[in-house]
Amino acid sequence: MVGFLSSADGRRRFVALGDSFTEGVGDRNKHLPNGVRGWADRVAEKLAKAEPGWEYANLAVRSKRLRQIVDEQLEHALALKPSLITLYAGGNDILDFGTDMEQLMGEYEQLVARLAGTGATLVLFTGYDVKVSAVLEPFRKRNALYNQRVRELAAEHGAVLVDYWCMDAYHDRRMWAADRLHMSKAGHKYLAAQVLDQLGVPHKISPKDWDPPRRLKLREWERLQRRWIHDWVVPLFARKLRGVTLGDSLSPRWPDPVKVPRKGGLRKLQEKRLLQNKAAKERKPA
Repeated sequence: MVGFLSSADGRRRFVALGDSFTEGVGDRNKHLPNGVRGWADRVAEKLAKAEPGWEYANLAVRSKRLRQIVDEQLEHALALKPSLITLYAGGNDILDFGTDMEQLMGEYEQLVARLAGTGATLVLFTGYDVKVSAVLEPFRKRNALYNQRVRELAAEHGAVLVDYWCMDAYHDRRMWAADRLHMSKAGHKYLAAQVLDQLGVPHKISPKDWDPPRRLKLREWERLQRRWIHDWVVPLFARKLRGVTLGDSLSPRWPDPVKVPRKGGLRKLQEKRLLQNKAAKERKPA
């Protein structure tokens, strides 16, 4: 079953670290914190369903660079004494101008060593080879270098490796959100299933049964390309030039461990929280 994911004292606590990939960007859900759900929430819910008593904290915030994840999430994660940790970090650095990959991977290696030293089950991810446009082609070599080192570190530390790079299912454009850099709801569900499979956790998440994607006509493809560049690429590079990110005003979705309900999942928990907050405000004297 999933008992091996518990700590020596029986504690069941899943802590997720990272950026938009782990926060859940692309999988919209207005009922949950930051308006997203994502693969990590789904994994937490399946853990609780398979073995009641699991707690879950998600410290990930979109746009965070590796150094920010170390500064803002690492010590918090260690203090929570997790029995299961997931980490994806460095993807935003790869897309930054002038990133020194040797320095980046050195810092990533130190982060992995700290997390592995907790004795928790550690899950690492390679980055996907997103073939969206020639605009981003120069970053593919960095991604390949990153993935090679992640695989080496997973083997070195006995971590569970989710080799996102190799997943053919993501060749379908419907697995991606409109920005083509983040997974869609279907993409997050599929990744949750891959993580659960690697951990040996039972689930009933099944791949989307789609008809083959429709072949786009040239004019239609050109129109979509122009819209994508206008809506996503230009704003992305504009933010880089201004030194601002989409995560600047956001907080982690689940900063403190929450006990995941076996039935109803995190949405049920969030609804209960909102009702409690509303009742507390109504009780306050005017």
